Amino acid sequence: MTSGNHQAELASAYLFHLAKERRLSPLTCESYARDIRALLNLAQETPLDRLQIHHVRRFAAQLHGEGFSGRSLARMLSAWRGFYRYLTRDHGYASNPCDGIRAPKSPKTLPHTLSPDEAAKLLEFPASDDLMALRDKAMFELCYSSGLRLGELAGLKPEDLSLDDGTARVIGKGGKTRIVPVGSKAAQALREWMKQRQTLAKPGETGLFMSRYGKNISRRSIDQRLKIQALRQGVSANIHPHVLRHSFASHLLQSSGDLRAVQEMLGHASISTTQVYTHLDFQHLSKIYDATHPRARKKEKS
Repeated sequence: MTSGNHQAELASAYLFHLAKERRLSPLTCESYARDIRALLNLAQETPLDRLQIHHVRRFAAQLHGEGFSGRSLARMLSAWRGFYRYLTRDHGYASNPCDGIRAPKSPKTLPHTLSPDEAAKLLEFPASDDLMALRDKAMFELCYSSGLRLGELAGLKPEDLSLDDGTARVIGKGGKTRIVPVGSKAAQALREWMKQRQTLAKPGETGLFMSRYGKNISRRSIDQRLKIQALRQGVSANIHPHVLRHSFASHLLQSSGDLRAVQEMLGHASISTTQVYTHLDFQHLSKIYDATHPRARKKEKS
């Protein structure tokens, strides 16, 4: 067996371990697979057990020179580090050449959010005469109402809804289940959609949201439909479902100030992930301050 074939088999075994033993989502496994393929391409003929820390530093520098951001490199190094931890534990590798290597820092970027007025403008479209519009309204209202990830939205089933209680059961990252609130506008849109869902659903299809062909709707289709709707409503063209999730978190934090509650609703494992929204909230307050405080406003030119 050639070195390249053996290394590819090790990578496949690790990805199987991530999917079946650690039960990571298909999307997360795809990301790991891309990062590990990059490592194998960079290593070329050098066996994985011969790679040293200076090799990995050179790989990171090469990717950085090709335009990879610090954040992308940090994710990639994390994937490589995990791969080598698996190799040392299960395949007798002596050391982890990725330990201690840090990616270059990237400038912090805050997530893009809609203002409350923009969110309302996006979601206020008629849907009574169009089955697809009825479905889209229910999807987008729920995404904004409950701060769902795209995969969570696409994976919902009718039995996950408890509209009388105003809640939904969501399976998030790592297979973790959480209960999220469903607002009144989202609940109303979902009730209207549920009356029509069976007219589309093919036998055996279990998803909450159907494509026009009666199949469970894909993530890609949800993303495309949202972009189309944003253009129709005259909202920014660069809208995707995660913008609705960011907007949910930002608007909730502005109203409540309860970071722990926002963390719980978003399904974040760490509060540090949620804290990015405090920066958005501060930006919001800074704009109000600059516009209204008499000592902050710029003097008009005479």
